[in-house]
Amino acid sequence: PAHRCYQRQSEPKQQDNNLGSVPGTPQDAHKPATNGVLAQMDRDRDRESGSPLRTDTALEYGHVYELYMQYASSQLGPQPTDIPRSSVFQETNEQKLHKIANELLKTERAYVTRLNLLDQVFCAKLMEEALKGTFPVDVVKNIFSNISSINTFHSQFLLPDLEKRMGEWESTPRLGDILQKLTPFLKMYAEYVKNFDKAMELLKQWTDRSPQFKAIIQDIQSQEACGCLTLQHHMLEPVQRVPRYEMLLKDYLKKLPQDDPDHRDAEKSLNIIAMAATHSNSAIRKSENLKKLLEIYEMLGEEEDIVNASNEFIKEGHILKLAARNTSAMERYLFLFNNMLLYCVPKFSLGGPKYTVRTRIGIEGMKVLGTTNEDYPHTFQVSGKERTLELQASSEPDKDNWIKAFQKTIEIFHQKNETFKSASKDTAELGKRAPRWIRDNEVTMCMKCKDETSARHHDLPSSNPVVCWKCSDNKVALEYDSNKINKVCKDCYSILTGEEKAEGKKKGILEIEAAQFSGSSIMCGFLQYCEKNKPWGKVWCLIPEKEALVLYLYGAPQDVKAQSTIPLLGYSVEDSPRPADLPASFRLSQSKSVHSFAAESDELKQRWLKVIRVAVTGEVPECPPPNDATGTMAIDGAQEMSSDS
Repeated sequence: PAHRCYQRQSEPKQQDNNLGSVPGTPQDAHKPATNGVLAQMDRDRDRESGSPLRTDTALEYGHVYELYMQYASSQLGPQPTDIPRSSVFQETNEQKLHKIANELLKTERAYVTRLNLLDQVFCAKLMEEALKGTFPVDVVKNIFSNISSINTFHSQFLLPDLEKRMGEWESTPRLGDILQKLTPFLKMYAEYVKNFDKAMELLKQWTDRSPQFKAIIQDIQSQEACGCLTLQHHMLEPVQRVPRYEMLLKDYLKKLPQDDPDHRDAEKSLNIIAMAATHSNSAIRKSENLKKLLEIYEMLGEEEDIVNASNEFIKEGHILKLAARNTSAMERYLFLFNNMLLYCVPKFSLGGPKYTVRTRIGIEGMKVLGTTNEDYPHTFQVSGKERTLELQASSEPDKDNWIKAFQKTIEIFHQKNETFKSASKDTAELGKRAPRWIRDNEVTMCMKCKDETSARHHDLPSSNPVVCWKCSDNKVALEYDSNKINKVCKDCYSILTGEEKAEGKKKGILEIEAAQFSGSSIMCGFLQYCEKNKPWGKVWCLIPEKEALVLYLYGAPQDVKAQSTIPLLGYSVEDSPRPADLPASFRLSQSKSVHSFAAESDELKQRWLKVIRVAVTGEVPECPPPNDATGTMAIDGAQEMSSDS
């Protein structure tokens, strides 16, 4: 809040000046005098790590340095006067690396404890009740996604490996090789992060709907093992863990010498983990927004329906509202979201809701401008369809911040609205223009249900121009065909008739049109493909710019669903000839998985290898020059087929 006062943090306690004793004092007669000095130095360093030394601490270190020099002279004779003070106190690089490794082990143990709480307590208890028929089993499965697999990997593999390594750190001081084992399992985190929004929605929905569901969660949350934290908080742990690995690895690499044997493995692990961390950071931002919405929901007495994935919190704060009929100013509170403004009145009560919503103003049609008032400085006006407000900020900077927040929110809202309107214009021509003809060899399946066996015919130029008879069992008069009755798909039928279509299932990861990517791909073209002992077959291979580390395999350039995908991260590339392989072949291998490819020429093979060898390292490959003569035949040929009608 804009007018909140913060208490100043209390001063740290006075440091103990007993930094050790010189030889001869009874308390340290049994050990060398410097042990006490160095022990206190370690405590001081731990307390001050990461921040510049304060003046008083520097003075104490100077005192320790003098004691050290006195002791060294008495025991070892006169010492050189040019010994730098940093050499007495400086932590060695080896100690820093050990400290980072120890931090990784410590946080991994705590993380496994949280995973076990999610998997063996929350999920197990809810599943036990679901099996009694109290609520659907699928609800529990969809909330916790693949948390059991993540828990198994960390508790049975990664944590034991880290514990073993720390036990033998003196002989094997390295982390990169262990963390490389983590990289193939990052796919599990991608699935968990992708499901996170849906899990949060289901959790809220069934907490409101089922008393038994809510009681089980509240009972577990009240236990000491839960640490007085909510289930949502614990479910955020896997989302936050990957960025934590990235942070520790970056720190580790900074301290690791370039010529260290572990440098290559650690750097390779960091590149792959950093890619996965970007997805986790996005989910963290979404979850933080959700937590803020829940917090506001409670502040408003749980009466306003604002906990929705489409609502994005922007800004909040105290404000004064100028009365229209007199010169008084009343205290109010604003909550600004991406699609609305909540204009609230504070409640003066102990506990319970803090604010009551007086007006909800939509962002659509909203205007904001600064105003001038001789009696009340720092004023501005917010005008919406529902109401116009004359508001006073606490200062000129506060006023500017509010106006900028409103203006940016309004601008983004209108940009999204215009995008939606332009998309709607495309449907206005539906039925008035004949569909573009697509050749049979350009598509191998129905573009609606993905059936490869049914006979297909051309639909209207909507999202599914080639569909099978099962997906076009709807008849409507079409203007371009003299209003004759034609068969169309369900989507076109809904648009043309205005009837609501039944909601279908969401697209899977493979259900992305090849044509959608071909125009914005790093590399695409036909290759011969073989997996394990299966026969060779011709496939349309594509590496899109938006997913530069994934290779998509399609049956034809116009297919709407890929036959399979290969995440290139971590794969090994081999191009040495083998007797059973076709000419100009190469292989991608990882563990027991081997994918063999063959190009039409050695030049085309080298073009593909140049791109793939960059992608497997975790780096985004560059698009080959479009005028490069090698490897363009397949791509140009496919484009000619698409354009020829």
